[in-house]
Amino acid sequence: MIAHMFSTGHLVGDLARRAARGAFVTTLSQVLKLVFSVVSAMVLARLLQPEDYGLFGMAAVFTGFLGMFKDFGLSAVTVQQADITHEQVSGLFWINVAIGGVLTVISIASAPVVAWFFDERRLMAVTIAFGATFLLNGITVQHQALLKRQMRFTALVAVDLLAIVAASLVAITLAWYDFGVWSLVWSQLALASATTIALWIACAWRPGWPLRSAGVGKMVAFGGNLTGFGILNYWARSLDNLLIGRVWGAAQLGLYTRAYQLLMLPIDHIIEPATTVAVPALSRLTASPERYRAAYLRILEKLAMITIPAGATLMVTSDWLVALVLGPRWTGVAHIYAWLAVAGLFQPVASTSGWLFVTQARGREMLRWAFISCPIIMASIVIGLPWGATGVAATYATCQVVVMIPLLFWYVGRRGPVRTLDLYRAILPAVCAAGAVIPMLLAFRWLAAPGPAVGLVSSLLILLVIAVPVLAAFDTGRSALRDLRRLVRLIGFHRAPAGQRSGAAN
Repeated sequence: MIAHMFSTGHLVGDLARRAARGAFVTTLSQVLKLVFSVVSAMVLARLLQPEDYGLFGMAAVFTGFLGMFKDFGLSAVTVQQADITHEQVSGLFWINVAIGGVLTVISIASAPVVAWFFDERRLMAVTIAFGATFLLNGITVQHQALLKRQMRFTALVAVDLLAIVAASLVAITLAWYDFGVWSLVWSQLALASATTIALWIACAWRPGWPLRSAGVGKMVAFGGNLTGFGILNYWARSLDNLLIGRVWGAAQLGLYTRAYQLLMLPIDHIIEPATTVAVPALSRLTASPERYRAAYLRILEKLAMITIPAGATLMVTSDWLVALVLGPRWTGVAHIYAWLAVAGLFQPVASTSGWLFVTQARGREMLRWAFISCPIIMASIVIGLPWGATGVAATYATCQVVVMIPLLFWYVGRRGPVRTLDLYRAILPAVCAAGAVIPMLLAFRWLAAPGPAVGLVSSLLILLVIAVPVLAAFDTGRSALRDLRRLVRLIGFHRAPAGQRSGAAN
């Protein structure tokens, strides 16, 4: 078997350049995916009804829960482990396949229950169709993990782009021919199928038969902790869809899910490439605490500088954004989006706490955090439910900013190289920039009152004019430009020394 698929010694000497090239490639791909996704969302919003998205969201509450089990945390195990063998990865592969098969059967068997709970007969067929995606996902988990372990970001990017293009084309084509909610369902099947085929082509590894002596017990235990966290976190964050759909119906749930998806579209396209690069890179630095701390904080600083001021801008201009992207049919989304955007200010920053738990092998602590945080999140959702989707968004956002972020920073910073105070220092410049941008945008809206397109473009210019000087007032802000110049050099336009190039694969 190909030895370099499992060893990582050849990556350490050239880690900075690989991480920089990975960041460049994945960020470029995310820009392309974001543009394609926004265009697709604009088209689908004009072809589909809120009820279609509501039905899809109802089924997704249950199937999304099953999806928490699809890799059982074993992809993170393969990426994080310092040493791993072909036999161990093969054992993990067959576990993932077995889990995928079981989830497919459960999805099919549970379809009548889902239809009964929401009192919607159409959900039975939708839930059954979703079941096929679990088996397809199960046979790709370890192939994707091996590509991440070897930091082969170009291959991962190609797979992602191919899959999202295939899924979007299927959705738009079927929506054009009035397939309604089925255009969304079949797009998920197309996404899973395209991903499976592309990953098996991109990754040359093929599994062997499972061996009892492979020693995967501790790996499964670590993955189980991550899965336990994912399950609790999923239900805490899906309770809003469940209760809104049950109490207020498909139409209002459709508005809520559109607001949430519109918010998460740019966030996911930022967090995904950052996580893809950061987790394998930080995993290789765990033996050097100071290098680990410095690497993580530099990523966090840049991430906060981009997302927090930009999130503040989208929060203030939510009605313009909804009108431009979704159209006049979706005006009810604007107030929901504005409240969710308050929570979205810190969502990317909070997501990086998972990097610390995973790369430091703190899976049990991650599970304990779920037992602390999930009841608080669920309570905030229940409190806002009497006021509909907007009430849920408002209480959830308030809880995130006032309670959850400070609590998370304290919890994750108790142990390890990165401490609680480090986290606050890293995001301080971005918070100050957002605080300066918000009143300027409100004043602009009051004085100018432009249309959606002009308003959004003008707001982005105001963001740059105000935020950049504020960020530059801090040492971390000024260092960002120096980091950008170093990033350009590291991306690959300068050849690495011969000793570092040996064994490279990307």
